[in-house]
Amino acid sequence: MDWKSHRIDALLEQALVEDKAASDATTNLVIDSGLRAAGSIIAKEELVVAGLGAIPRFFEIYARLDARPQAQTRFEVVSHPEIFDGVRAHRGQVLAVIRHNARVLLSCERVVLNLLQHLSGIATLTRKYADAVQDSKGGTQVRVLDTRKTVPGLRALEKYAVLCGGGTNHRIDLASGILIKNNHVALGGGVAAVLKRALEQRKPGQRIQIEVHNARELEEALAHGAEAILLDNMTPAQVRASVERIKKEIANPPGRWIPVEASGGIALENARAYAETGVDFISVGALTHSAKAADISMTITAD
Repeated sequence: MDWKSHRIDALLEQALVEDKAASDATTNLVIDSGLRAAGSIIAKEELVVAGLGAIPRFFEIYARLDARPQAQTRFEVVSHPEIFDGVRAHRGQVLAVIRHNARVLLSCERVVLNLLQHLSGIATLTRKYADAVQDSKGGTQVRVLDTRKTVPGLRALEKYAVLCGGGTNHRIDLASGILIKNNHVALGGGVAAVLKRALEQRKPGQRIQIEVHNARELEEALAHGAEAILLDNMTPAQVRASVERIKKEIANPPGRWIPVEASGGIALENARAYAETGVDFISVGALTHSAKAADISMTITAD
C-alpha cells in the first residue's frame, strides 16, 4: 500500500477535517501546548493487523492542517519488528507507540483508531475465511475473493485489508474486468446475446466472466463462449455438479481452463463445504460490508 498516494492522502485528510482535529476544543483548553506524550496502540483481542502505515501519514497530514508550533514538532512511530500489516496479534500486544506533542496525539487519536479498527476487522475476518478453506495438508487451494461491496471512498484501503488477511482482490472497479451479471443478461437480450456482444467487442486480454444461477443458464453460457463462470446462490451440491459439468466441457480440447467462482450465501460455517466442491474461488461480500471493527485502543501517557 502506497500510503503517500494522492487518493489515500485525500482519504486520511478528509478524516481529520471531518473530525475537526485541528480545532479540538477540549484538548486546547486543558492540555499544555508544550507537553510531550507517548500513545501506545494496543490490541484488545486476537486480530490480524492492517493499517499501520497510515499512522505516520495521519500526523504528517495533520501538520499541514494545523500551522501551530505544536503540530510541527518532531514525532516518531515505533513498533516491534515482528508487528506489521498481515500478522496475527494477541490480546494485550502493543502494535505501535507514537511519540508526539500531547495535544496532537489526543486530537488525532480517534481517527487513527477508527481506521486501524476498521481495516484490522476486515483483515481478521478475511483470515478466518482463508483458514476455513485450508487444512493441515495445505487445504483446497481455493482463493477467497472480496467484492465491490465496500464503503464508498474506502475501497482501496478495504481491499488492501483483505490482502493483509490472506484474501485475494476481485475486480477493483468496473473498468478492471468483465463480469456479466443477471441484470446485464435481462437488459441485454439473454445469455447468448450478451456473450456474443462481449466476445466481439472486448479489448485484447479481457476474459469474459458470466454469472449463472442454475444448470440451464450454465449450459447456455458454456455453449456461447463463456470463459469464466460465477455460480451464484447455489447450494454446495449444485456447485459440485456444475464444476463436474465444466470439467467435461474443458476436457476436449484439453488444456483449456474455465475458472469457476462460487458466490452468494457463503458464510464461515459453510465456506469449507463450498471450497471442497472443486471451485477455484469463493467470493464473500461480508469481508468488507459486514466485518466487525477490531478492538484496538490507545493509552496516552506523558513522555
